[in-house]
Amino acid sequence: MKRVVITGMAGFSPIGNDWDTIYSNLKNLNTGIVHMEEWDKYDGLNTRLAAPVTDFKMPKHYSRKDLRSMGRVAQLAVYSTERALEDAGLLNDPILKSGQVGISYGSSSGDTLSFIDFGNMLTNHSADGLNANSYIKMMAHTAPVNIGVYFGLKGRVFTTSSACTSGSQGIGYAYEAIKYGMQTAMVAGGSEGLCVTQSAVFDTLYATSVTNDTPHLTPSPFDKNRDGLVIGEGGCTLILEELEHAQNRGATIYAEIIGFGTNSDGSHVTQPNAETMKEAIDLALTDAHILASDIGYINAHGTATERGDIAESLATAEAMGSTVPISSLKSYTGHTLGACGSLEAWCSIEMMRNNWFCPTVNLTEIDPECGDLDYITGNGREIETDYIMSNNFAFGGINTSLIFKRFDN
Repeated sequence: MKRVVITGMAGFSPIGNDWDTIYSNLKNLNTGIVHMEEWDKYDGLNTRLAAPVTDFKMPKHYSRKDLRSMGRVAQLAVYSTERALEDAGLLNDPILKSGQVGISYGSSSGDTLSFIDFGNMLTNHSADGLNANSYIKMMAHTAPVNIGVYFGLKGRVFTTSSACTSGSQGIGYAYEAIKYGMQTAMVAGGSEGLCVTQSAVFDTLYATSVTNDTPHLTPSPFDKNRDGLVIGEGGCTLILEELEHAQNRGATIYAEIIGFGTNSDGSHVTQPNAETMKEAIDLALTDAHILASDIGYINAHGTATERGDIAESLATAEAMGSTVPISSLKSYTGHTLGACGSLEAWCSIEMMRNNWFCPTVNLTEIDPECGDLDYITGNGREIETDYIMSNNFAFGGINTSLIFKRFDN
């Protein structure tokens, strides 16, 4: 078995597009939730809240030809990957085109604006507006395909389009590809572009926050008075590499991935199942060959939906006990869907490196129906630990758990 390390990380989020900015916002309890006035035109939509990425623009070295197949989902993925490869010292390295580097990347869907062209065709019986790239922008694997084409990657490609676990499965399957000797390095992560249709999906389930006049007070995961989730957007890429290869080239190593567990409920499309959530966590611990008591922090999925929070927290408490500190980054970024698994992994690793972990903002009264856990509140907490866990759970009952270990160069 090969050991797998992380040598590059970069991304875009509603609370910053680099770690220093994100860290400052976490420290100051600043969220990226805003009132979307442009959504007022949609009759029947209850929520007006979202968490967009600000100040995002593709650099000038991306030509019109490069961009013609990229919607926002792919752009967030490709530019995150460029910055992560640069961070890893692998940008323009010959290994990228050798077949030794693959991609494991996902999103909930492709670029939703491209759906309009096909919708026009079906409703108005006209192909006006369709072009050769309409489908490329829309397809579920638009992010990994555009990454592969732009950087000339010739290794294996995993398309992890699994809603809220797209990014975490991207990391997990990349880890396994290297661990079992199939690839030397992998581009891993997830991305999502903000669209009102995504909020509408959860709105129909009465799962969105509707405190539209106080965006800074929502979402509030695990809180008794929470009123639902907020949709966000983002993109994040991690560069995974076989340990010996990384050491031989003198790479900076941010952390080691030592555990991954994933399974499915096999019971309901939208209702979470605490039993199989626990089993996914147990699978990750078994893979990592450590005990639950070794984990010093858990980044929760923590969406601020009643059933989701309760099921997740009960599963976590049963698997991990009541003393492990836990918090939810979605209280700052909203639910970034396909991007959340990778964004939360990135931030959790950086917090481990800083020996400080953020609180769940807006958590003032813990829901008594939630599991007995050490919920981080207030101004965060200084914790020195060698092991952290990041969990995500998706529609369709898809569950993931990742375990990262501190690495001392």
